[in-house]
Amino acid sequence: MIKELKKLFGIGKYSLIENVEIVVRNSKNEVKKLFQPYRWAGFLIKHLGVQLPKNFLFGYQSTSLKFANLVTNVGFAGAASRINGADAEAAFTYLAVGIGTTGAAVGDTTLESEITDSGLARASATASRVTTTETDDTAQLVKTWTVSGTKAVTEAGVLNAASVGVLLARQVFSAINVVSGDSLQLTYKIKAA
Repeated sequence: MIKELKKLFGIGKYSLIENVEIVVRNSKNEVKKLFQPYRWAGFLIKHLGVQLPKNFLFGYQSTSLKFANLVTNVGFAGAASRINGADAEAAFTYLAVGIGTTGAAVGDTTLESEITDSGLARASATASRVTTTETDDTAQLVKTWTVSGTKAVTEAGVLNAASVGVLLARQVFSAINVVSGDSLQLTYKIKAA
C-alpha cells in the first residue's frame, strides 16, 4: 500500500518536494507572475491532467512556479545503469518542455507533446551539484530558453539525449503562457534519498 501511494504521489528515491522551478521573464527582463496552485490543486493537475481555473480558490500568483517531479520507471533503470555502468547509460543532462496535459505517470517514456520550435526545443542544461541536506547531495539542471513564438507550456522533463533518449523525470502543471521575447528558466533538482 505504501509503495503504491509513493508512486501515486510521485515520491521516489530520487525526488524532493517542490524540486522543480520555472521562472519566466518578459523582453524587459521583468519577472512575470505565474499561477502557483495549492498543493491539493497541484495533485489534480499532476496526476489527473486537470486544468483548473487560475483563481484564488485553486492557487495564487507567484514569481515562480514550483512543483515536485515524478521519476519514471525507465528513469530509475537509467539511474541504476549510470551507477553501475551496466548499460553505459548517457548522463541525464537535457531538459525539455511541452504542451501535453495528460497526468505524469511512472510508465512514461517521453513527454506527451514535446515542443521543438519557438526557441523551446530540448537542450543541454547546465549541470551541477548543490547541497540540500548533505554536501553536494543533489543534482541540479538549469536551462534558460529565449522564446521566439507563442506557447502554453504545460509539461517538463529530464532526458539523457538531444533526441529520443531515456526520460528520467516528467511532470505536468498549469499552463504557462509565453510569447516571443520572453525567457523561460527551468531548474530541476534530483536528490537520492
